[in-house]
Amino acid sequence: MKTLTAIVPAYNEENTIEASLNSLIKQKYISEIIIINDGSTDKTLDIINQFENIDSRIIVLSSLQNKGKGNSLNSARAMVTSDYVVIHDADLEYDPEDLYDMYNLITGNNLILGTRFKGSKQRTNIYLRTFIANKIMSKFFSIIHNSKISDIATCYKMMPSEFYKNTLFREDGFSIEIEMVAKFLKTSSEINESPISYKGRSYEDGKKIKTLDGFLYLFNTLKYKFVN
Repeated sequence: MKTLTAIVPAYNEENTIEASLNSLIKQKYISEIIIINDGSTDKTLDIINQFENIDSRIIVLSSLQNKGKGNSLNSARAMVTSDYVVIHDADLEYDPEDLYDMYNLITGNNLILGTRFKGSKQRTNIYLRTFIANKIMSKFFSIIHNSKISDIATCYKMMPSEFYKNTLFREDGFSIEIEMVAKFLKTSSEINESPISYKGRSYEDGKKIKTLDGFLYLFNTLKYKFVN
């Protein structure tokens, strides 16, 4: 049986992380859950520590400073002991129930992307500009990297642990989403997409990605075509 680690970067998510983790730990096929507290200044770490005491699969890492999603994902690499890894954000935009369909698509050295643009799963998009931007970024990435990707900005990326642990990721922020897929394509063309649900949240509720990140996605799409 293939083993799977869920990696959960978290920064100031005291309002969502409890419900998010409760849903995640129900996925019993997940063998390991690594939560990275990225310098939170609210009660996020206190809530995470409570979960570590009730589920033996949970490992908690913590940074004193906020260093970004990419940095958090890099910090967890040495702790992974499973065959595969998936990223799960600490907010409630994604539903861990969708991970099982992705898990069943694993065939070997393939990357599974959860897509919000295929299938008939329930989705709520608050910002039209974000929806359109994601479409444009995905099309641009697909052209530059000669691979059909419908949702390059998706959080849900399930990949072989060997790739995750042995690849140097340079991006500290959200652009690691671009970097991961670009670097995977340099090792394999085996990418599958699995429809997922989505419940977008507002900036008032804690959404963190900004307009600047969208431009960085485009820039890094080109950058990681040529840079390792």
